Amino acid sequence: MEHIHTEEKITKKKPKQSTCCCSHDEPVHSNNDGHDHGDGDGHDHEHNAEGGLFKIFLPAIISLVLLLIGIGLDNYFPQTWFTGYVRIAWYIVAYLPVGLPVLREAYESIMKGDVFSEFFLMCIATIGAFAIDEYPEGVAVMLFYTIGENFQGLAVSRAKSNIKSLLDQRPDEVNVLENNVATKVKAADVTIGSVIQLKAGEKLGLDGELLSDSASFNTAALTGESKPDTKVKGETVLAGMINGNTIALVKVTTAYKDSKLSKILEMVQNATTKKAPAELFIRKFAKIYTPIVVYLAIAICVLPWLFVDNYVFSDWLYRALVFLVISCPCALVISIPLGYFGGIGAASKNGILFKGSNFLDSISTIQNVVMDKTGTMTEGVFKVQEVIIQEGFDKAEILKLVNVLESQSTHPVATAIHNHVGQIDASIELKNVEEISGHGLKAEINGKELHVGNFKLMDKFKIQYDIDPNSVVYTTIAIAYDNKFAGYLTIADEIKEDAQEAVSKLKALGVKVTMLSGDKTNVVQFVADKLGIANAFGDLLPEDKVNKLNEIKAKNETVAFVGDGVNDAPVIALSTVGIAMGGLGSDATIETADVVIQDDRPSKIAMAINIGKQTKKIVWQNITLAFVVKAFVLILGAGGLATMWEAVFADVGVALLAILNAVRIQKMKFNNFT
Repeated sequence: MEHIHTEEKITKKKPKQSTCCCSHDEPVHSNNDGHDHGDGDGHDHEHNAEGGLFKIFLPAIISLVLLLIGIGLDNYFPQTWFTGYVRIAWYIVAYLPVGLPVLREAYESIMKGDVFSEFFLMCIATIGAFAIDEYPEGVAVMLFYTIGENFQGLAVSRAKSNIKSLLDQRPDEVNVLENNVATKVKAADVTIGSVIQLKAGEKLGLDGELLSDSASFNTAALTGESKPDTKVKGETVLAGMINGNTIALVKVTTAYKDSKLSKILEMVQNATTKKAPAELFIRKFAKIYTPIVVYLAIAICVLPWLFVDNYVFSDWLYRALVFLVISCPCALVISIPLGYFGGIGAASKNGILFKGSNFLDSISTIQNVVMDKTGTMTEGVFKVQEVIIQEGFDKAEILKLVNVLESQSTHPVATAIHNHVGQIDASIELKNVEEISGHGLKAEINGKELHVGNFKLMDKFKIQYDIDPNSVVYTTIAIAYDNKFAGYLTIADEIKEDAQEAVSKLKALGVKVTMLSGDKTNVVQFVADKLGIANAFGDLLPEDKVNKLNEIKAKNETVAFVGDGVNDAPVIALSTVGIAMGGLGSDATIETADVVIQDDRPSKIAMAINIGKQTKKIVWQNITLAFVVKAFVLILGAGGLATMWEAVFADVGVALLAILNAVRIQKMKFNNFT
């Protein structure tokens, strides 16, 4: 993903009426304060809430009232004055509130070189209807087209609302403590290391470390989880979390522009630019299809003159106009992007971020889910269980050296060791620190080499040891000092409470589950047995994970990899769909992934797949509905058996049905895996 900071990427789009061909192609927009202020097009969600709904439909209401009065005066309450120019003027006035915006859009599209837009089709059809004295039908076509556009705008607004809520999560200002005095400072100007005072009910503006003993946070906007999350001193808290009922102190650890929420906003803004295959096909299809139907309409009007004896121009022009109205591709061009946008919105509401609608399509076909163990299926919060130090070594001194070296790592194991040993001795100087991927760390201290990692690290440097690593069930951290085996630590990690549920749900979807880990094989197998995972492999280096993934892909099967660590980034990039745990996950992994689970709950993996399946199902329902109905009515129209009223149903009616079908996804419950 191209890394552009949210504040720099934002643009303002031109206020305009929402249209079926272009309103879905743009990402969510905001200004540089991170808050969405609407686009000025009348379809903004907040405007609707303030009574803008009536304003949106007012032109259509005016046209409808005038149209109904006109039809009444034509057919049911005939008046001598309602003839000639008065009647024409009446229907023109009825036409203008809904017709002028479309005429303007058609003109602007033509000026930009896009002649064959749906605006152009509507204008030709309705003006043509006026030309052959079918005034009520001309008004009706434009009226129902506009109503369809308005409902489309509302549907898009609803789909966006779940995603837009993210844009309101960062406060512009925060209270920074300076000499025990709270001062309001712009969030973007706060430096790393500053201490924020967070009052009850306030939103956190930047990522940080909790300094207070404990605090309860509402994380619903970030994770979709309504249950308050209690954090204790030293734990990470993220921008967008809302403090509970006590004052909390937070030490800033990440710049405003680099916070998890900032990156989430970038993902959301980029999501709508990555189109699913069905969307790309429909856009290409519409560009070819629309000019063809225009030429076919001309042929329907003109060619019969060569073959029909009693040719009447107005009759064949009427058939051509009906054909044009029916052929408008609005139902497809509206409902398909809306379906995917709804899927992205529904996922976001549940704490799952898709970086593009193409990944909704891809995840719906996943046959294998390959997952990391630590931080994915386990909590990633380790605790030292026992310390075994060989004779001849000072236990306290060795632990002190290990603590200093592990301070160079962000791995959860390093945190466990630090929590066990305590304060880092700043007097100890490290030289030539090196992280050996998949093995551990090495450095030079006091002219002697210190190695801390797994037993593969010992083997790599030919350090002899007298224990069988496989005899220890827990994760084992081996230590060597001055090229001699000094002992080991055992560390245990807890399985996540919903890990078992995650595996069960994936199996219910018919997905095969595999676990890959750099941890010891017996530890990995122990966890896999508890979770019911048949295929589990341990003692893997990053390149081993890549090889295992390629073995699955070689069977022509789709595979999703789920991980959180830096060493998972290559495997995530290689998989059909890469899924990152967004809470504990490293920035590299989150940026490489296609899908991010914000609350680190593995049960959301199956939910993400289900959302993809339901979205794809709805999109194909809409495609089928539109093609079948339009093909049927097109044949009737060409044969003179369909009027403008049937044409309106085939166009606007089908579009509305498709929109209603598309918005269903936002109300679905995704725990049903049948």
